[in-house]
Amino acid sequence: MENLALSMVTQIESMEPVPLDDVTGFSGAGVYALYYLGDFPAYADLSMVNAETLTQPIYVGKAVPKGGRRGLEAVSHTTTKALSSRIRQHANSVRTVENLDIADFRVRWLVVEDIWIALGESAMIRRYRPVWNAVLDGFGNHDPGSGRINGKRSMWDTLHPGRTWAGKYPERDDTAAQIVQDVTQYISDRLG
Repeated sequence: MENLALSMVTQIESMEPVPLDDVTGFSGAGVYALYYLGDFPAYADLSMVNAETLTQPIYVGKAVPKGGRRGLEAVSHTTTKALSSRIRQHANSVRTVENLDIADFRVRWLVVEDIWIALGESAMIRRYRPVWNAVLDGFGNHDPGSGRINGKRSMWDTLHPGRTWAGKYPERDDTAAQIVQDVTQYISDRLG
């Protein structure tokens, strides 16, 4: 298993990064990594490393075919657009926020059969411990719909306001300034 996971990580790392705003529809499900190159202060160390060589994802995720999480449907990886759809959802999230620029993001992905998706995602997260996976929860959230809101606004939406549906949640107790401090420290510790 460890060798299979490493093979997937190596393959993703070898893929040519694509500007997040340029991702078009393609077939497949799989694993992806987002990289940040902008000037948002909390991500300064991350951007500096990625300016030299794009090696530190800000977020790692997966996209499984509809019904795949529950094992209800066997969908060929060539008939679903789950991966491109998920990446484009993230592009829309970045476009809507007030303090990020989509031009500052790149993405790499790997189309794999359903059985290997979770392994690839967990291998990438273990290897890089991306800040949006480890500290700044909420980036991958979807609009919960009416009547399904529990809890507080995510840390990600507190730091990066703009997704209209996130405003349905009550504000957090911790401020954006406190979150910036935690994020900055985490990145510094990880890359230091």
